[in-house]
Amino acid sequence: MQDNQLRNIAVFVAGTDEEYQSSILNGIRDAAKDLNFNISVFASFGGVLANSLYDVGEYNIYQLANLEMFDGAILLTNTIGDLETREKVLRAVRESGIPAAVFDCGSDPAFYNIRIDNTAAMRQIVQHVIEVHGAKTINYISGPLENPEAKERYEAFLAVMEEHGLHVDAGRIYFGGFRPIDGKRAVDSLLAGNMALPDAIIVANDAMALEAISALTEHGIRIPEDLIVTGFDFTYYAKHHSPSLTSVERPLAEAGRTACQLLDRIFRGENCEKTITLKAQPVYQESCGCAGAADIDIRKYKMDTYDTIKRFRAGASLVNRLTSALAVNETPEECIRTISQYLHEVECEQCCICLCENWESAFHNMSAGGSDDDYRIQGYTEYMSAPLIWQASGIGEISRFRSADLYPIPPETGGNMSYFFPLHFRERCLGYYIFTNTDFPTRTMQCHSLMMNISHSFENIRKLLHLNNAIRELDRLYVIDPLCGIYNRNGFIRLADQMFKHSMQLHETLMISFIDMDGLKYVNDNYGHDEGDFALRKLAELIKDSCLPGQICARFGGDEFITISSGLTEDDVAQFELDFCKRLKEVNQVINKPYELNASIGTYLTTVTDDMKLFALIAKADQIMYEQKKRKSTSRYLRR
Repeated sequence: MQDNQLRNIAVFVAGTDEEYQSSILNGIRDAAKDLNFNISVFASFGGVLANSLYDVGEYNIYQLANLEMFDGAILLTNTIGDLETREKVLRAVRESGIPAAVFDCGSDPAFYNIRIDNTAAMRQIVQHVIEVHGAKTINYISGPLENPEAKERYEAFLAVMEEHGLHVDAGRIYFGGFRPIDGKRAVDSLLAGNMALPDAIIVANDAMALEAISALTEHGIRIPEDLIVTGFDFTYYAKHHSPSLTSVERPLAEAGRTACQLLDRIFRGENCEKTITLKAQPVYQESCGCAGAADIDIRKYKMDTYDTIKRFRAGASLVNRLTSALAVNETPEECIRTISQYLHEVECEQCCICLCENWESAFHNMSAGGSDDDYRIQGYTEYMSAPLIWQASGIGEISRFRSADLYPIPPETGGNMSYFFPLHFRERCLGYYIFTNTDFPTRTMQCHSLMMNISHSFENIRKLLHLNNAIRELDRLYVIDPLCGIYNRNGFIRLADQMFKHSMQLHETLMISFIDMDGLKYVNDNYGHDEGDFALRKLAELIKDSCLPGQICARFGGDEFITISSGLTEDDVAQFELDFCKRLKEVNQVINKPYELNASIGTYLTTVTDDMKLFALIAKADQIMYEQKKRKSTSRYLRR
């Protein structure tokens, strides 16, 4: 049955730069090209930095995957260390109903299981150490038993030990997490105890085994002369370590290809087996006392080593130069421009930076009614922006697209592989990255470092934006009268001084009007301070409305108000005072209070000369106002 439809496959994985993951992903990539599949890899580095808040931000990327867009899924969920996150991914794929292949997990009937026979290979390794090298006292360093592969390997070890009548002392078993540090801790635990050295240490993976050898060597224990050590996975470093590590070679790239081929068969309507088992092969090398180093192609090894060092130096240089350049950026636009200048070194067809609509929003504050819309730690905003879409042919951007569509620019052809990584600061979601058709995420640890530095730069800019906003708000509060909403004395003096100096330079006129509310004490005493505040606000409002273009008004203090303007004439003075008095009369008719809102005004107009002082001019306006006030009768303040 033919199936020529373009297919989209979702892949879930953690730790793309580790050899197990990168080998499977490379197999998926190769098969996807042959089958014309488009692969979207949702990847995190959760569990790498031992920071629980950071892990929340990393694992959030799995919630981006809109499974309605996909025809099938490939699950490397055995690489996701957090059990709750792993189960969420499995549940989401299970409920989507799309066909899915999972690696080394046959416990869920909903999925097709691509397994590598861990049991047979581990049995052969343990048998070899016992039967060929005569080991009787054996320690074991295990991975976490909730991991199916770790469980299979551990059970195979126990079975062979029992078959040979060898006692398994619980004190000689160490349960780790498949990380290198667990190998060191297992050795430290062994040497700190009272037990004699074992004849051999069987280790559940190469990473822990190599670190265990390093720790043993530091204590003068020779491998394999004093102690045999074996691993599992036959990684590049195991192969080229000295001594070379006895291990198990697994067909990881083949497993990745097999997962794609299985989905293709399902799409074509074939009735496929639920479990496909691939064979693993023990490789006996120097760490158990068997020959192996002679088989290494030294010339190729030197070339590979040089290439690895070269790539590492280039990656480190890229991260350092980008970090240095980003450090001086103060705006999102500057940040995007800087990043775009370095992306050609990543060697990808396309790189997108996608940001949540509210990525620059304020810090989460539940007491102030905050929500996930203010501080997103689960999922992504409904709409995203893509301020940077980098391609070798040019740079673009898209202001708005739906996060459910995943891509700001969807791939138009098949055979593409895109990596989706989280862009976040700690648990705070800022957006995500997309790297398309590149091995940068799998070939080097610098991919993780690069993304962390970019993410931190966006967070620094976000904080700087809020700091500047806070400074502006503090400045506003410093110069604005909170009751009347116009400038206070501080704001007036700041602006008036600039206008005064400018007028002095140009020898322009300066008009200062001093306004004092009449009868505020009467209003407060008879109708309360709330009514007095109302009267002050109304007076401030009509003063502001009466001002000519460019004229500044302020509450100078208490019931005193002041305005200032430059370049005016005597006619302008008369017009301003006329408008003020007219508006005052109209306000009294509108507010209909038992008191009359009134004020005294004094205006001083002069051409500014070099020998004048601003406060002397203000004092003259105040004196003119005071003289007008003296001519008034307080009886005018009462409504008849």
